[in-house]
Amino acid sequence: MNWGYFVYFALASILCWTMASWIAIKRETAVDIEKQLVRKPFFSVGLLTIAGLVIFFTFIIGMWVSLERPPLRTMGETRLWYSFFLPLAGLIIYLRWQYKWILSFSTLMSAVFIGINLFKPEIHSKTLMPALQSPWFAPHVIVYMFCYALLGAAFVMALYLLFCRKGLDIRREMITTDNLVYVGLSFMTFGMLFGALWAKEAWGHYWSWDPKETWAAVTWLFYLVYLHFRIVRPDRRRTALVMLLISFCCLQMCWWGINYLPSAQGISIHTYNLD
Repeated sequence: MNWGYFVYFALASILCWTMASWIAIKRETAVDIEKQLVRKPFFSVGLLTIAGLVIFFTFIIGMWVSLERPPLRTMGETRLWYSFFLPLAGLIIYLRWQYKWILSFSTLMSAVFIGINLFKPEIHSKTLMPALQSPWFAPHVIVYMFCYALLGAAFVMALYLLFCRKGLDIRREMITTDNLVYVGLSFMTFGMLFGALWAKEAWGHYWSWDPKETWAAVTWLFYLVYLHFRIVRPDRRRTALVMLLISFCCLQMCWWGINYLPSAQGISIHTYNLD
């Protein structure tokens, strides 16, 4: 498997996800489905989304075998995983809370990241620096990518509630948003722990406070503050949503923004993913 096949797998996956999104939007209301005991739309949406995920993951596995290493070194390779986890997160949210629009959003965002990879292909070599040849490397990055997908969905929920549900009761939707942050922050915590174990093995210490690690800690703390604020002041929903938007901005800085910081140029141990 090489990068030249990516377009075929990507288009097939996007087609499946788009069809699933269309069915989800056009399906009958949840009340009508319960009355008539009709489950076909849910089955079709789930089947098509999973089919797209299987197709896309087949390419990832093919790249893994071809490169003889996990495809996680470059930004383009991490975008592969993010493109995969976005529809998966959308499906979970749809099946759990029946938000019809979430599948369309996750498909659109996944298509954007796929498009970036198509129009900005990167060099994918077998070369893997010694620091990345660790059993903690793959779980650290994969867990983080899934975390980013969940927190990305929480970010979209925050935008939706702030700008599309003005003046309406949003208590139910806030519970959904909180649950996404709970799970996303849990995975972020596991990702940080895996990263610490990896750092100890590769560099001899668990934490070095380089720009990447500093922003990871800042991001983790912002989401933790959001959850504490929701517990202490559950009535201040709009304020909490603004805090969630700020937290997501910190997450973007942690993911790729630090690559443009002068303090990270040439000294950060986390700039290996740039070609």
